[in-house]
Amino acid sequence: MSLLQELQARSGHQCELCGSKENLSIYEVPPISTGGVDGSLLGCNTCIDQINNPESVSSNHWRCLNDSMWSEFRAVKVVAWRMLHRLKKDGWSQDLLDMMYLDDEELRFAEASGDHLDESEKVIHKDVNGTVLQAGDNVVLIKDLKVKGSSMVAKQGTAVRRISLDPENPKYIEGKVGGTQIVIITDYVKRMAEKE
Repeated sequence: MSLLQELQARSGHQCELCGSKENLSIYEVPPISTGGVDGSLLGCNTCIDQINNPESVSSNHWRCLNDSMWSEFRAVKVVAWRMLHRLKKDGWSQDLLDMMYLDDEELRFAEASGDHLDESEKVIHKDVNGTVLQAGDNVVLIKDLKVKGSSMVAKQGTAVRRISLDPENPKYIEGKVGGTQIVIITDYVKRMAEKE
């Protein structure tokens, strides 16, 4: 069974956030370490577009979180928590957050995006050109890097896909190079355009 089929079966062929049955696709919740069923949800275009483009968020659309925040599935709960934090300026979302429960592992996953922080508190990661990096972005190494604790050298031009961000240090990101998870300094990477 494919990931799409598993998510369709789990969700009853509807968006796991708002319940829409139109234009559904897989949304892998960043930062993606495992992906798969536990790290993904089935979402409609409207929900996925607004998750990916915070400036386009329509508060009324997300009143659906009143139901989806109680999902038994980690990916759905995490996205609900993140979106409720983005909408904190609207009183109703804070009321829902006050009722919501995530276990420690789910909370760490949810906080990885930084959506719960005020703009002044967020740790901003930027590549060598000053482009802001997001969890799940793809980057390319701009110079050869010796990997600490091993004889491996990550070569210039190597693509590192689906990075995760260090929540405390704006200079550190993590990603897999040659199957090995490594920490990379942001001064040595360039964000890849979507089509690369």
